[in-house]
Amino acid sequence: MYRAATALLVVAAVSFAVVAATRQEPANKAADRYPFSSTTVTQLASRLSNTPRPQNRIDSASPLRQISYDQYRDIRTNPEAAIWRNAQVPTRVELLPAGNLFQSPVTVSIVEGGVARDLRPGADTFILGPSVAKPLAGLSLPLSGFRLRGLINSRSTWDEFLVFQGATYFRAVSRGTLYGLSARGLALKTASATGEEFPEFTHFWIERPSANAAGIVVHALLESASTTGAYRFSIVPGTETVMDVNLTLYPRTTLESVGIAPLTSMFYFDESDRSRVDDFRDEVHDSDGLQIVSDSGEQIWRPLANPKQLQVSSFTAMPPKGFGLVQRSRRYTDYQDLEAHYEERPSAWIEPTSAWGPGAVSLIEIPTDTETNDNVIAFWRPKDPIPAGKPWSTSYRIRWSERPRILPAMGRASVTRSGPSFDGKRRLFVVDFDGAVRSTVNELKIEAHTSAGKISNMNLQANPSTRGVRVSFELAPGDATVAELRLRLLKGNRPVTETWLYRWTGS
Repeated sequence: MYRAATALLVVAAVSFAVVAATRQEPANKAADRYPFSSTTVTQLASRLSNTPRPQNRIDSASPLRQISYDQYRDIRTNPEAAIWRNAQVPTRVELLPAGNLFQSPVTVSIVEGGVARDLRPGADTFILGPSVAKPLAGLSLPLSGFRLRGLINSRSTWDEFLVFQGATYFRAVSRGTLYGLSARGLALKTASATGEEFPEFTHFWIERPSANAAGIVVHALLESASTTGAYRFSIVPGTETVMDVNLTLYPRTTLESVGIAPLTSMFYFDESDRSRVDDFRDEVHDSDGLQIVSDSGEQIWRPLANPKQLQVSSFTAMPPKGFGLVQRSRRYTDYQDLEAHYEERPSAWIEPTSAWGPGAVSLIEIPTDTETNDNVIAFWRPKDPIPAGKPWSTSYRIRWSERPRILPAMGRASVTRSGPSFDGKRRLFVVDFDGAVRSTVNELKIEAHTSAGKISNMNLQANPSTRGVRVSFELAPGDATVAELRLRLLKGNRPVTETWLYRWTGS
């Protein structure tokens, strides 16, 4: 849990500016209370897009700029001060302090009966531990975000199920899972030579749910040098935590490199390649693959990699039915980690709920030598730039769960392994498919392709331990340094497994 939070701290720290809290609030604010409607945030975002974005940080002389990460963790949220703690509502809100690497203060407001009220932390909002009690004594701490709690695992424990903190990052869990991968409101210039731009949510409005509500609604104002934006999140936690996201951007400049519905995760290593890792564990990752269902219905699985050099991959040319970063390894024995429990990290699945138009699912894999870095990004990249000067809207759904529910059920690539061939001249690949492969081996046909080199020695056999099948083949790359591999199993002309994709690199 702390590993993922640390990664978000690092990412948020490189963001360059944030609007001051007083700058964000509507012009008709009076005594911290003002009318709020479905158009409040869109009107505000539209108005702010016509002016340059001012910079704002915690004052350089503030102790919050100097405290260490361990000291920051010593500022604890007081559960007795949770918003709606004593109300008959299914959700509680806990505020999070700014400080350390969270240098951009935000405003958090609650909306009740059509009226918004900006929250101001009181003396009882946070509990200061011994390491910060003296330097922060008497200070009114600015906010960096908030968390939501609900009764998602039992009827007696208020468990955390969502947190917004750092740039536009947010994380959610479903019943029985732990925090892992993150989502973002928007990705700009990711993997660009000019450097990534990190938009930030600078003001949140949380609607008070009714006593019998299944979920909660959060609105957010987005600000960056290139655009403003108005977001609405409708969130229903549970066995599958579902978030419906509606957004309208107001670009200040033409947005050339945009990532819609971005997901960010960590992949360090798994059984497919341990050549550069000396670790007691068998696998370390928050997600182990990118899963896509294309517009034609083809089910695609692309195992993740920790490359030696930055890798950027694109899939599909039309909006998919869905895509996501998925954690398939679900057994403790896959990891042997008694602290991190990577087997309990959720998957996140994106479904368009409006017309996205032409574009591609993009996957960026960044080299890392530690599990504390979120080094994998996936998002939808529109083919055409988003022009400046007029609003641009879209919507999508995020499903947080152990694994996405995709129909029809097909054989899944559960494990990918690779190593040298017996004579050392070729590369051996072994892929296990399990689930929904009910045909006998004799009824199945291997369909395998490579973009470079030659494939040989294809073999198909039953795998009794998984009640599935195992496919193996060898790649002779020749002079190629990169080969895109594609594999699936057919019964007649009908696929019975998803399509396995893999990028082999000579390094």
